Amino acid sequence: MAHPGDQITQLLSEGVREQVFPGAVWAIGDADTILASGRSGVLDPAQPETGMRLDTIFDVASLTKILAVWAAIGILWQQQALPLDDRLAALWPEVADHPLGQVTARHLLTHTAGMPLRANLKNLYGSDPRAIRDGVLAEPLRHPPGEAVEYTDRAALILGFLAEHLTGAPLDQFAEQRIWQPLGMSHTRFGPLPAQIAARCAPTELDADSGGHLKGLAHDFSARLLGGVCGIAGAFSTLADLALFQRHLLAPGPSSDHVGFGPAWVAESLQIHTGDLTPARGLFWYPAPGTRPEEGIYVHYGFTGTGMWTSTKQGRWAILLTNKLYYSRDRDPLMAVRNAFRALAFD
Repeated sequence: MAHPGDQITQLLSEGVREQVFPGAVWAIGDADTILASGRSGVLDPAQPETGMRLDTIFDVASLTKILAVWAAIGILWQQQALPLDDRLAALWPEVADHPLGQVTARHLLTHTAGMPLRANLKNLYGSDPRAIRDGVLAEPLRHPPGEAVEYTDRAALILGFLAEHLTGAPLDQFAEQRIWQPLGMSHTRFGPLPAQIAARCAPTELDADSGGHLKGLAHDFSARLLGGVCGIAGAFSTLADLALFQRHLLAPGPSSDHVGFGPAWVAESLQIHTGDLTPARGLFWYPAPGTRPEEGIYVHYGFTGTGMWTSTKQGRWAILLTNKLYYSRDRDPLMAVRNAFRALAFD
């Protein structure tokens, strides 16, 4: 099957010209390899001679939820250490007397837990990480679990705390040792990044405090507040590393058997768990906009301009990484590019 690399290059070049993003890298692949890839634009418009590179490091933002939290929960589930439908009170004594105790991991993974929506953690709980953690775990619910699908970063933050409780390891250490290193993802790590590595990063939003664009420091304020490591965001990665992760989702090989999650967790996640509620959700993945669940194309986006699509039904995955936040928080222009890219990638 021919891959529409020329059309994708044209699509992304138009995005660069229209200042949807300074630059982009992309890849399409299957369980065995990268079938096609490319790059467009520049790393930093302030340095137009610095073209975007295939090995550019990106602040992947909410893709952290997949690379660290979803994968960690998958390991625990496949080890039968985390039943998805048990109330957290039975697994986590710390939350037994809090409203969170009646919530399940499945509720959190499908954004049906009734958790508070996004809010400034510092305004609520100050800047001490322990106080923030204690405050989030004790928060009241907006409504009983299972009544509505409402996206909230709180779900990933809490699941990250839960993974730390059940594994006895900080999230960054567990992700590196049990997920990223076994898969060969040698350029994936939580920030802040050392200066020599940050120099290879695609800059994101203009930082009012420093007067420069963030580079090697997570854009997400909650991640920065918690020292760079949390379930919400904070990870940095490259196209090649994300391709290794995607290939494992479709067909984990012998060299990565010890990662701890594989086809069973992927199959469990890439299906609808929200019944008649809308929007339809899998487990942290959801049907790609413009597709039907039965097509089997699931996606997860990152606020900085990143995205990963995967389909076990079609045996294909796709990745698009941009630094669109350099210019704007407006989602609509990038969503148009994402939808067109997905259509080309899974044509």
